[in-house]
Amino acid sequence: MKIAFFNTKSYDKEYFKNVNKESDIELTFFDGTLNCETTELTKGHQGVCVFVNDKLDADVIKSIAEKGVKLIALRCAGFNNVNLEAAQKHNIKVVRVPAYSPSAVAEHALALILTLNRKTHKAYNRVRESNFSLERLTGFNLKGKTVGVIGTGKIGAEFCTNMIGLGCNVIAQDPYPNDDLKSKGVKYMEIQQLLEQSDIISLHCPLTPESKHLINKATIKQMKPGVMLINTSRGALIKTKDAIKGLKKGHIGYLGIDVYEQEEGLFFNDLSENIIQDEDIMRLMSFPNVLITSHQAFFTREALEQIATTTVQNIQDFKEGKPLENEIVPKP
Repeated sequence: MKIAFFNTKSYDKEYFKNVNKESDIELTFFDGTLNCETTELTKGHQGVCVFVNDKLDADVIKSIAEKGVKLIALRCAGFNNVNLEAAQKHNIKVVRVPAYSPSAVAEHALALILTLNRKTHKAYNRVRESNFSLERLTGFNLKGKTVGVIGTGKIGAEFCTNMIGLGCNVIAQDPYPNDDLKSKGVKYMEIQQLLEQSDIISLHCPLTPESKHLINKATIKQMKPGVMLINTSRGALIKTKDAIKGLKKGHIGYLGIDVYEQEEGLFFNDLSENIIQDEDIMRLMSFPNVLITSHQAFFTREALEQIATTTVQNIQDFKEGKPLENEIVPKP
């Protein structure tokens, strides 16, 4: 079985080649994204392997179906970039990696919090320039602070546990409360209460039509002045322009994001010699209290190995006609 592998980076090749060496699956690696302009590359392949910035809308799916593609293998947990109805219409199966390393993302969210708070990135740069001053490096104790967690799936639950370990008061919002977290002291409440009470808010929910722009002008107004907002989930959970206004007014005191609403074409690329045309991200980068990483929360050795292992197994199960444990289907 031949799989067209899009959005390839050096680490993708390394981990997938290593995991796939015992398999008879043939991977063809392409650097570019899968979109309307690159569907011709799928000719001769029975499946495609894609990542978060590949856009599989109805037109792309129709095109790859006409070229014989029968499987879309996502090497990520999120699937908001795939039109599931179109895939079902064209008899294309969709599989994903539902959980590869919750610890990796939860720990990165904590890293953003600690860096923003204690300003270690600024201290590092100062000391390298022989500036040992502590001026404007004041932080705050995390112990005793109220941390609001929106979404307590596997990653959110891991994050809650980490914050409890640091002595924080953890509150949460999720349609499906986790009894284990409750037993550890996590209090579930409505989102408005969470926004009003939290010193730090961390987003760990999926991107759906209902959750898009969950953080907007109205919900920012409900937050405590000076709140710290962290997003390691999906960029469009935050309405960027409203977050910028919140930062300018000082209502958002800190913003740490590993994902960005318009990250396609930016993240995962070296644009150091380019003029960035995205005015919103350039504005965000100008704030001293904003920390941006480029979708690296998942990026650990353990996670990369698990992503490759699960993806190859998903493809192998499809090839052998076995039940697809990680299949995604449209909601009825």
